[in-house]
This record gives sequence, C-alpha cells and structure tokens, in this order.
Amino acid sequence: MREFSIAGRNIGPDHPPLVLVEVGINHEGSVDKALQLVDAAVAAGAEVVKFQCHITDKEMVPTDMTPGEISTEKLWDIIKRCELTADEERRAQAYCAEKGVLYLSTPFSREAADRLNDMGVPAFKIGSGECNNLPLLDHIAGFGKPMILSTGMNDLASVKRSVAVLDGRVPYALMHCTSMYPTPYDKVRLGAVSELAREFGVPVGLSDHSMGIWTCLGAVALGASILEKHFTISRSWPGPDTGISIEPNELKDMIDGSRAIWQARGGVKTILAEEQPVIEFAYATLVSIAPIRAGEALSRENVWVKRPGTGPILAERFPEVLGKRATRDIPAEVHIAPEDIDGFVL
Repeated sequence: MREFSIAGRNIGPDHPPLVLVEVGINHEGSVDKALQLVDAAVAAGAEVVKFQCHITDKEMVPTDMTPGEISTEKLWDIIKRCELTADEERRAQAYCAEKGVLYLSTPFSREAADRLNDMGVPAFKIGSGECNNLPLLDHIAGFGKPMILSTGMNDLASVKRSVAVLDGRVPYALMHCTSMYPTPYDKVRLGAVSELAREFGVPVGLSDHSMGIWTCLGAVALGASILEKHFTISRSWPGPDTGISIEPNELKDMIDGSRAIWQARGGVKTILAEEQPVIEFAYATLVSIAPIRAGEALSRENVWVKRPGTGPILAERFPEVLGKRATRDIPAEVHIAPEDIDGFVL
C-alpha cells in the first residue's frame, strides 16, 4: 500500500481515517456562512474542511439545464450564486488555518485549479465529474501535489485511464462514490472500496451521499482510509446539498466512530494475554460433584465441569476422564488434578 501524507497528516491503513468535511457550496455563496460552517466542523473534531472552487464561466457554457432531482433551479444559477471570489476563498483558507484545520477545495476548471495552486493548497480533491476529465487531471498533476480522486460515474476501466495520468507523478488516493443524491443503501456498493484497494494498491476511501453516517463506518471496516460527507449546520438551511448533508452531532459521531472501528479492524483469532483474568473465572474446569472414593470410577454422577477456570483440567477434556479411577479419596466440590486420576495425562 503506497501511503502518503498531506501537510504532515499520514494517510493509509496504518493511520486513523481522514474525514473530509465537505462544506462544498452549502454556504450558498456567503463567506460568513462558510466561516460558521468551519466553526461547527472544528467543534465536532474535524481535521479537514473542504470547499468547492467554482469559476462558473470557466467550468461550463451557459445552460438552462437543471441538476436532475437535486434541484429545479438552473445549474448555471446554482453555481453562479454559490461562487466565492478569490479573496473570499483566501479568507476561508486563512480562517481554517487560524482554527487549526486543513483547508482543501475541489476545482472544477483549469482556472480554479490554478487559483487553488496559487493559494498554496497542499493537495487537490477531484470530484467524480472530473474523474475522466483527463486534460484537467493532467494539468493538476503537473503541480506535483497529492490528489484524492473520487470515482463516481466511472467503472474500473475508466478509473484505470485516470490513474495512468497520475501514476509516477503524484501520490494519490481513490474514493469510491455513487453519484446519486441521496444514494439508496443498496446502491452504495461498499465492496468497491476493497476492489479499488486490491486493484491499485493505494489508499482508498468513500465519498458518500447516502443518508446518515452508517455506510462511512462500514467502509472503515473494509479498509477505507478517507471518508467524505457533505456537511451543514442544519438540514433546514437552503441549498442543493443540505438535504443529504450531516449535521454537527452526526459529524462528531462519524469522526469518533471511524477511529474506533479503525482501531478495531484487523487482527487474527487468538487468545490474548489480556484475556487471562476473565479466563480464570469464565472457563469451566473439572470438579467433583459428589465424594469419590479411591479406586472408584469417574462418571457423570460424581464429576462435572464448573467455574471458575482455575482448575488444571479444562472442560474439553471431560470425556477422557469418564471410566478412569480415582487414585485417592476426593471430597465433593473441589477441582480435580491429573494426579487424582489413574492413567490420565494432562
């Protein structure tokens, strides 16, 4: 696994998942709301707050198209309304630095990428719509900075073509994504997280549009090193993405839960040394349940298995002692030792 780091934050299976808190355009073009969202993300424990860098006339031609079921408003109008100016972008970046979180942003045009590079961003997050935009990927890779590439609306063959542009030029991670808003749980396809890791040997993650945090937590169990969710202070806020966004309490749960699951994943089925105190009271070992005379045969009527597990003969050996004879008088309700049984070897 080719691990890498962004601004000193290591990313890969051996490190806690990096949560990208996707403010995106939930600020609706208001830098003051953008800063409120940064505050809320920081309070929930965020490491990274991510925006979207839109320069509308550089990323699309004028159009009356609407974004499907996301909104009935014209796409052009949404993007234009939600733009931040270059100065506002820098203000948001400086505010993130002041609050101790990393600022990232997704460019949707060559000019937006140039703006972000001039701002000194340490990495680029690429949206699914640009995954197969090979000219733009090539342009951004030319900056030599780490890239996190979302792969929604692309199959494995398409992702391979995109990866070919990045390989050997920049460190990168791949994000599985389903570009449905919201994504039904049966369309999330968490298996693709593992598939991307096997196929490309780079850190992988989930950029998720389903409701709630459950699929992100599931992705961590399958090896996701990066998680991305849209974020808002309240789903009652206006905006095309707020309906699928998580709120501050959910973000905190996702950050805490992802770290807990990361710590818990992996391992093999062994007995831990730390389990010994419980073994001593929870295991069952061989005991007498009635007085046994020397020479008497052991049977289900005079021996059985009970807790605590401090006796020398474990319950799994019980069938082996039946029919063997006691070497001494054994009182009731005591642990039986190997030397108490004729011909028994521990």
